[in-house]
Amino acid sequence: MKSYAICGVSNRAISMFLKPMAGEFRRFARLVALLDSDPLRHKICKSLLPELADVPEYGPDDFDRMVRETKPDVIVVAGRDDTHARYIIGALQHDLDVITEKPMATTAEDCRKILEAEAANRGKVTVTFNYRYNPIHAKIKELILEGRLGRIVSVDLNWYIDTYHGASYFKRWNRVRAFSGGLSIHKSSHHFDLVNWWIGQKPVEAFAYGKLNFYGRDGELNPAKVDGRFCGTCDVRGQCAYYRRWSTRTDDIIAKDDHIGALPTETSNAYSGYRPDMCIFDSQIDIEDTYVAAVRYDGGAMLSYSILFSAPFEGYRLAINGTRGRLETQEFHNPSRVPFPVPEQTIDYFPLFGSRETIGVVRREGGHGGGDPALIEDLFLGPDPQRPYRILSGSEDGAYAVATGEAVWRSAKTGQPVRIDRLLGLDLEVQAAGAER
Repeated sequence: MKSYAICGVSNRAISMFLKPMAGEFRRFARLVALLDSDPLRHKICKSLLPELADVPEYGPDDFDRMVRETKPDVIVVAGRDDTHARYIIGALQHDLDVITEKPMATTAEDCRKILEAEAANRGKVTVTFNYRYNPIHAKIKELILEGRLGRIVSVDLNWYIDTYHGASYFKRWNRVRAFSGGLSIHKSSHHFDLVNWWIGQKPVEAFAYGKLNFYGRDGELNPAKVDGRFCGTCDVRGQCAYYRRWSTRTDDIIAKDDHIGALPTETSNAYSGYRPDMCIFDSQIDIEDTYVAAVRYDGGAMLSYSILFSAPFEGYRLAINGTRGRLETQEFHNPSRVPFPVPEQTIDYFPLFGSRETIGVVRREGGHGGGDPALIEDLFLGPDPQRPYRILSGSEDGAYAVATGEAVWRSAKTGQPVRIDRLLGLDLEVQAAGAER
């Protein structure tokens, strides 16, 4: 049995790690410590999971003392994105293994520091890219490994986040780049990792456009240009199209927007100095909600990518082209929020010379299309020995996903292409030329 310490007692930490540790994986995982900057999160966590009542609690400056006193085997990092690098590097310096939520960090520079710390110490980093475990995504990987597409030459990926989910990022801390790295890192790192993993190539350069179109003070649907509002107490929320789309006049909006279900009344705040229902039209917002990007890879493939955070429905469209064929798929996520009938997701395979084949995939229960339960099994039981390919992500995977996201927003700001490998202190093309010699 391994012992674990949690750094960041977030909703994700509770649902993804603590509940399984206290439940079906209690014979394999033992929680020895909780660390968070807000003591109220410890209280909320233990109220939800009373079996953790005696687990020691620590603050953000107590990391080294926590390690000395509780002697964990693994540090789980699941707090706000900008805290990840600190605890990952601290764990590695203690020769401890790390499991971290995505994104691994919020900057390529911090990713480089993590890679250096891992190389200098005995601990290893695992990044929980659960999208890889979605059965559709795993099947796509298998089709590519089977050679059905040949050499991958291009990928088209268009992602859509609906007005319910998209607005949620702008109500919370994610809306500040210093905390999240922006959504090209916090959210799109998922997508960049998927593409990197599917095609087995490393991203070298990105060029992108990005803009804040829907949210922020100048959002076209802002009912009043006033800062500091909260959905639960806003006197113009009845004029807000985003609020009215997903709420009734009698809704307790705070309870609806509270991401761990802990705020008891409309005016209460169960966290210290934080509410998850901040106004989506606040001038504090300094990130983009729309991106279009092109990415070049070291193996010759090219990616055309876009993401929109205020769409009428949620899902994505994907096409992967290779020298022997093409595949396509489209997902509609959360069908109950889609205002029209949606088909079951399948994969269409088009050989370069031949007829289309439609491939169905057996679905699983659980979050992220059934990906979360499979990922948890690999984390606590070890990789599935029956799986013939690598799926758990390491520090390099996490670093390239973050650096691609940073290159996207930096390119959008400067209007210039940005070298992804050089953000990480690498030069893949020079390395490749040296290897050829």
